[in-house]
Amino acid sequence: MRIAIGSDHAGFVLKGVVIAHLREAGHDVDDLGTNSTEPVDYPPICAAVGRHVTRGGAERGIVIGGSGQGEAIAANKVFGVRAALCHDEYTARFARKHNDANVLAFGARLLAAELALDILDVFLATAFDGGRHATRVAQLAEIETQEAHRLLES
Repeated sequence: MRIAIGSDHAGFVLKGVVIAHLREAGHDVDDLGTNSTEPVDYPPICAAVGRHVTRGGAERGIVIGGSGQGEAIAANKVFGVRAALCHDEYTARFARKHNDANVLAFGARLLAAELALDILDVFLATAFDGGRHATRVAQLAEIETQEAHRLLES
């Protein structure tokens, strides 16, 4: 699987651990930044990850920050992104099963690397259930479309 990844300075070290884990598992990784622990603004990086996923450059995305909150919000501003902030394997599993999440967000200041990798593995291994959940995901997409049209009309 091809995976896009990005982090701010707070997530930089964990991002390196995640990239090594992904590559060891045979995944292709597109690292979209940052490249150090020097302070950087996360919104452009997270948007780049989201765009890479929604435009077909990667099947999944990962955004990592201090808490992961802002990173999830930033990624979710990209049309077609369904980013989920996950703190454990349960939230990762159901983000995929019920919401067809395509971007995983987590906080490097909140999770030990081992738990972050467990969350990641569950997120990547879990399939979308479809069924009634597909209807809800379609409703989310319709809200995005409505909001885009609203903005174009103003």
